Amino acid sequence: MPDIAALEQDSGYDVTWPWSSGEALVPGLTCVFRVRNEARNLPWVLPPIFSAVQHVLLVDNGSDDGTADVARRVAEQCGAADRLTVLVYPHTVSRAGGEHLATPATSVHSLTHFYNWCFSHVRTTYSMKWDGDMVLTPEGAGILRDLSWQLQSTRAIVAMPRHPLTVVDESTGWLDLSLRFLEPWVYPMGPDFTFVKAFDWELREFPPGVERIVLQQGLCVEVKWLDADEYAHWRRDGVDFTNTRLYRKLREFEVDEAIRNGDPEALGGLVKVTAPEGVHIIDHVSRDWLWRQPRPLVQHSLPASLKERVRT
Repeated sequence: MPDIAALEQDSGYDVTWPWSSGEALVPGLTCVFRVRNEARNLPWVLPPIFSAVQHVLLVDNGSDDGTADVARRVAEQCGAADRLTVLVYPHTVSRAGGEHLATPATSVHSLTHFYNWCFSHVRTTYSMKWDGDMVLTPEGAGILRDLSWQLQSTRAIVAMPRHPLTVVDESTGWLDLSLRFLEPWVYPMGPDFTFVKAFDWELREFPPGVERIVLQQGLCVEVKWLDADEYAHWRRDGVDFTNTRLYRKLREFEVDEAIRNGDPEALGGLVKVTAPEGVHIIDHVSRDWLWRQPRPLVQHSLPASLKERVRT
């Protein structure tokens, strides 16, 4: 019997945890990607991850840009083909917010079930949730590499700040230092650390008293491509953001709008970075610029658009 049966009775997407089937986990850290159309980002994202963790599990959720093939190619180039597992999740997954709230937790279309299914394929004692647009700095990769074995005798969770970088062109980007995007990424595997449904998105459970390790800033860049216009549907569909609880997404939308309108300085909290000739802006920021900044990086107050929401 599965631990979580899919509501749609699709047995291939039931969730069965390894500890329920008596399978022993091996020491190590597995990085779990849930991706859709991330082929553009993976050549930057995967190499530092392969250098930091023991295994990578990539779950492709309906990509049509060759994401899985790019992942395999990068793994080969990194000499890590034997440490990559690629799975396919064919079901449409509800977006965070209202769609998620309206979707039953055990449906194959829910974020909660999707995450539990993905992580049920991990076979190491620790797992790491990661996104297909997040680039570790060399320093960040080194810290995770050390933690991957130091954590084995603990039950700690690890949180790491990330800094959104909007790529304008190959040599120019805007880095957002206004909000401290801090989220736990690394967790032990076990029955006390599974995903449950929350109001706007999924949350990973952990028992009381678990130690939380917070890593320093400047270790991870979250890549946003201005030419991709990932917020086009927000503008087109006339979404009302005035009462949103998704402050991070609202800030990202406002940054995108400000850059498009040619006035990002007025928004506050943004730093323009220009790469040297012949160096891509992602490489420059992640491998050189962030490393040279004082720690902690300058933190600005909440943007004006968010202050009123916090007070109310």
